[in-house]
Amino acid sequence: MTTTERTEFDADAAAAILRKACEIADLDPDGIEMLRFGDHAVFRVDDGRIVSRVGRSPDRLPSVRREVAVAQWLAAEDYPAARLVTAAKQPVVIDGHPVTFWEALADGEKYASTGEMGVLLRHLHELAPPPFSLPHLKPFDKVAQRLERAGIPDATRAFLRSLADDLATKYSELKFALPAGHLHGDFNVGNVLHDGTGTPKVIDLDGFVTGPREWDLMQTAMYYDSFGWHSEAEYADFVAGYGFDVREWPGYHILRSVRELLMVTWLSQNASTNQLAAEEVEKRVESLRSGGSRRDWAPF
Repeated sequence: MTTTERTEFDADAAAAILRKACEIADLDPDGIEMLRFGDHAVFRVDDGRIVSRVGRSPDRLPSVRREVAVAQWLAAEDYPAARLVTAAKQPVVIDGHPVTFWEALADGEKYASTGEMGVLLRHLHELAPPPFSLPHLKPFDKVAQRLERAGIPDATRAFLRSLADDLATKYSELKFALPAGHLHGDFNVGNVLHDGTGTPKVIDLDGFVTGPREWDLMQTAMYYDSFGWHSEAEYADFVAGYGFDVREWPGYHILRSVRELLMVTWLSQNASTNQLAAEEVEKRVESLRSGGSRRDWAPF
């Protein structure tokens, strides 16, 4: 097994960056707690009253600046979404890594129902466009970068690169049923949480783009259809809330394959520092190679 050398961004490095950012933002850096580790390292700060996101690399800065603009736009529209902490100018940049601070929604992660998700997504798509430009959706834009950095076997890397090339061609030929417009970009149950009053709110706003609305419907459909993470009744509630079942669109299976590829390449970024992630990547890749069931893909 051979891999290319790359600079690591791990939990300790992210925590050190966060502590420096807390000093600049005049926030208490003690007692920080990691919540998630992916494209961003996500922490609880200041006794859980604030959530901070630390960008994996300096190239995240443009998307984080866009995330700040999106958060300000949604707040002006009174749309139920994550709110920035207003005490600090954001983002705070430490050694090139962008750091943002957000009002915590609740003591724990209390996920919205799928029915609430459908209604919130429809409401989001019905908003007038933001008063600034958003980039166009480019599903394969991060794939090459993720695979270059990933601590995975070269054979796995080569397979995923070949799959990405094939799917890029098929994606370019899709005919979408819904009108294009602004998208959340990563709309799934993990990104719609209840606040302390039980109100569902959308989080993780850094992926906003313009593109086909089907993109925002895909993950909930896959979580039901491919992985069994939602029940049939839960998916029906989502469809009723939004008003469209993306599984009935002829391009669904191609877009599902694109989303699966992105799930694998996203996780591959942690393969060199997390043995469970490395094993999960290989398991997922084997099912992509064989066309086997995705039911044993573990959530990360």
